[in-house]
Amino acid sequence: MIQLKSIYVQYGDRKLIDRASFNIKSKDKVGLVGRNGAGKSTLLKIIAGEIIPHEGNIQMPTGTTIGFLHQDIFIPEEKTILQEALTAFEETLRMQARLDQIHTELEQRTDYESDAYTQLIEEMSDISERFLLMDGQTAEAKAQLILKGLGFKTEDMNRPIKEFSGGWKMRVELAKILLRQPDYMLLDEPTNHLDIESILWLEDFLTNYPGSVIIISHDKTFLDQVTTKTIEIELGKVYEYSASYSGFLQLRAERRALLQAQVNNQQKLISEKEKLIDRFRAKANKAKMAQSLIKELKRMDRIEMESEDVATMRIRFLPAPRIGAVVFKAQSLSKAFGDLQVLTDVDLMIERNETIAFVGQNGQGKTTLSKIIMHLLPASSGEISYGHNIEPGYYAQDQADSLDPDLTVLETMEHAARTETHTQIRSILGAFMFSGDDVEKKVKVLSGGERARLALAKLLLRPINLLILDEPTNHLDILSKEVLKQALKNFDGTMIIVSHDRDFLQGLTDRTIEFRDQKLYNYIGDVYAFLEKRQVDNMRQVEQSTPSNASSKSKATPSDRQQQKLIKKWETKIMRLEEKIKNLEVEMAVVGFYDQPEAQQTLDRYHTWQKELEDAYDQWSSIES
Repeated sequence: MIQLKSIYVQYGDRKLIDRASFNIKSKDKVGLVGRNGAGKSTLLKIIAGEIIPHEGNIQMPTGTTIGFLHQDIFIPEEKTILQEALTAFEETLRMQARLDQIHTELEQRTDYESDAYTQLIEEMSDISERFLLMDGQTAEAKAQLILKGLGFKTEDMNRPIKEFSGGWKMRVELAKILLRQPDYMLLDEPTNHLDIESILWLEDFLTNYPGSVIIISHDKTFLDQVTTKTIEIELGKVYEYSASYSGFLQLRAERRALLQAQVNNQQKLISEKEKLIDRFRAKANKAKMAQSLIKELKRMDRIEMESEDVATMRIRFLPAPRIGAVVFKAQSLSKAFGDLQVLTDVDLMIERNETIAFVGQNGQGKTTLSKIIMHLLPASSGEISYGHNIEPGYYAQDQADSLDPDLTVLETMEHAARTETHTQIRSILGAFMFSGDDVEKKVKVLSGGERARLALAKLLLRPINLLILDEPTNHLDILSKEVLKQALKNFDGTMIIVSHDRDFLQGLTDRTIEFRDQKLYNYIGDVYAFLEKRQVDNMRQVEQSTPSNASSKSKATPSDRQQQKLIKKWETKIMRLEEKIKNLEVEMAVVGFYDQPEAQQTLDRYHTWQKELEDAYDQWSSIES
């Protein structure tokens, strides 16, 4: 068991961790949660011994092993993927090298009766026994199994690491930690660079892991699947909950409600005593009683309601300009980078107001197709056409990192603005939690989360009717992701989202396109409808059904299946429109709504969605009948 006692960390005037005490048992699966900058990574570094707290101490049994996956990693590039993964077995590799050395020496020696020869035989026996106990003979097989689980292919094993991106290098580092099997595994944002397949595999691995795991993640579904305990850091304080993330949210709300009730009851009691004191002070025969009550109040331990960090972005996209019925159409589109074929003869049509998720393994072409749609990459071959009056907006995977580091926050927005005034730009920045002196900060001093917010803020500078977001949640905390998701639900244009975050995608899109083996596969519904139809626990185990199996499952004709898909499509659209309209009705019911300058735009949007809902019902009814 690891014990943290009265851990205190302060940076400048800020108490980052304020005397935190908690224990982590040998088989705990812990989710470490809190806002960006709350101190989660700092706490992991304290547990790993990389940071010494200003006060307090950490205790763990002698010989305890710890594996730590940092957000920022350095990995040598001269080795191959498999060679680097095998460095996790340093001791067994040393044993193997010594055994090979002994075998060579024994083949050359003839002094079979000497003490030196006998000692060599005994050493070989001892090392062989230890080697077998540590499963050294299966090291390479284990390494390949873990690497494949994290998305590497057989042909990748002997490729040099320098050929891979930072996200794939992170997977190698994660593989090394999984292979070492430490007593305590500390994982800082392990899913950030993983695709859905690898996330599903990692969930299963960690759930069955015999040691303890402490995870920082903003992926709610991942936390729910893996963890059984949650530790929250909020404004320097640390709170423990014996539940996964969803359970933690409920327990946290109940705890705060109970605390608020206790505060209210105590305040009521204090108020009553103060009234008695005021009344008794005026009477000579009651003065002693008044003094007694005053002493009681002084001795009373006041219950204080804990502060709560609820600062969030306030995102509202401008109404989308009218656009043609077909936004984008591609026929026989192919894309290759030299000898690397990414997409082959794919067809795709995107219609007005569709919301689409691009999913699939990394490297399958999701970002490539997004950039082709945005005119940022040319197709190698095929026919492409665009609809009328397209006003695109694009958030790239590296958007936050592509900002000019030497510009201030305000200058970044001013350079991207068209006609917006200084006041309008400051208003948008305020909605993204940049206020006061924050707008004068240089981009290079911003955190990853702050840069992501700034990149998103740029999208609000003008009206957009085709929005493409490539991994928009990578640097956002859970609360910020929920705000962004709600804003996207209220967006009234066409939208494509590239993401591996199942909770973020759930209920957000009405079509899912899987990228696999240079082809596109369409599924009606959100990411969970896609996962269900692919019947996955681990999608690499999915195989095509045989003709006999396929026919035994369903007698539906192709036209029947097509009809059911269309019905599902319109039902999904109806539900999304009803939710959007309901959200607007709540907004319009607020006192003073009609006095706001944007009230007319909101009303126009409300009437547009009402008309779209009527049309959707008509389409659904005609197909049903």
